[in-house]
Amino acid sequence: MSLAESGEMHHAGHEQDQVNLGDLEDRFLAKSKELEVDKYFRALVKLQGSDLHMKVGQPPIVRVNGKLKQLNRGPIDLEEMCRLLFPMMNKRHRAIFDKQGGTDFAHTVSVEGETWRFRVNMLTQMGRIGLVARRVSNWIPDFSGLHLPPVMEQLCRYDQGMVLLAGVTGSGKTTTIASMLNWINAHYSKHILTLEDPIEFVYTEDKCLINQREVGEDVIDFAVGMKHAVREDPDVMLVGEMRDQETFMTAIHAAETGHLVFGTIHAASAPTTIGRILDLFPEEMHGAIRSAIAFNMRGIVAQKLLPSIKPGVGRVPTVEIMLFTPIVRKLVLEGQDEKLPDAIRIGADEGMQDFTMSLKQLVDEELIDRPTAFEVAPNREALKMALKGILVSQPGIL
Repeated sequence: MSLAESGEMHHAGHEQDQVNLGDLEDRFLAKSKELEVDKYFRALVKLQGSDLHMKVGQPPIVRVNGKLKQLNRGPIDLEEMCRLLFPMMNKRHRAIFDKQGGTDFAHTVSVEGETWRFRVNMLTQMGRIGLVARRVSNWIPDFSGLHLPPVMEQLCRYDQGMVLLAGVTGSGKTTTIASMLNWINAHYSKHILTLEDPIEFVYTEDKCLINQREVGEDVIDFAVGMKHAVREDPDVMLVGEMRDQETFMTAIHAAETGHLVFGTIHAASAPTTIGRILDLFPEEMHGAIRSAIAFNMRGIVAQKLLPSIKPGVGRVPTVEIMLFTPIVRKLVLEGQDEKLPDAIRIGADEGMQDFTMSLKQLVDEELIDRPTAFEVAPNREALKMALKGILVSQPGIL
């Protein structure tokens, strides 16, 4: 290689470094400067709300304890909305927004000396720009603070396997996983690696070494991030949402090769999560996927958030927990998913619970009222009997 060629290569590499550093500079400058829209994020924090909605033709709207409330100002017109929202996006997110009609990113705002993080979805509807932002709590509550059952600790003690959190959007899955990772952080000396889109909770290292990577900011995409992950010596991994074949196969492979893997999935209950996973794959693969689930899944936790009646408590989760006991593994392998609800009820002594058992406990502890419990109960008759002290379990069915 000639000196000239070497110099050209070095110069090209130097230019590449300059481009990367320039991108970083743009990102940090964007995060450090004050934005006009931040006043609405501060209002959300002061009202202890969970979400901020901004739509052309409406005042800003916040969700507080599950209910939508308008802020005390007039509707935002299109010109003002563009002025408020476009400065929030860096070059990358603006390019995604222009191409796809929406983009996701994290946004930080300082409120009275504290830094708050928000998960932002910038969107277009009827050709107009809008925003929905979810406030991420500044601190990570423990299991008792979230009113989660003690068996959650058991799911954190495994050295290897997969733990899935199931539920709809806004059901508190992210907070529950954060409390689980923080429990591990407080009790074990391990390497926790998260791959998030975007990063929500920022962890403070206690006993664990923690690396958090944001898709699009720290790594180009999820597939590359997972390829890197196996070379980064993690003990515990958070891999985000199981939304396609590739994500699930990569995550289950990590679980098979000695890692404890946490993830989330959109499913209504713990038993129906099995079918939700299978829906990602063609039918000829279902046998192999059932086997992978049966031998590597440690537990599935499904939850829904409900308004609380207890003073000082906003919302509480009703939680269904399915542990992968020998009976559950056998039913999953044999494709007898319809019997899984019975296996959960029979496994109560091992820490399992269904939504009926969870709702009864929340009513007994005066965290929710009876109308709320019956409104969300999958089986109202079973809940009615449970509240009378009659628990129905049919071991003979298995």
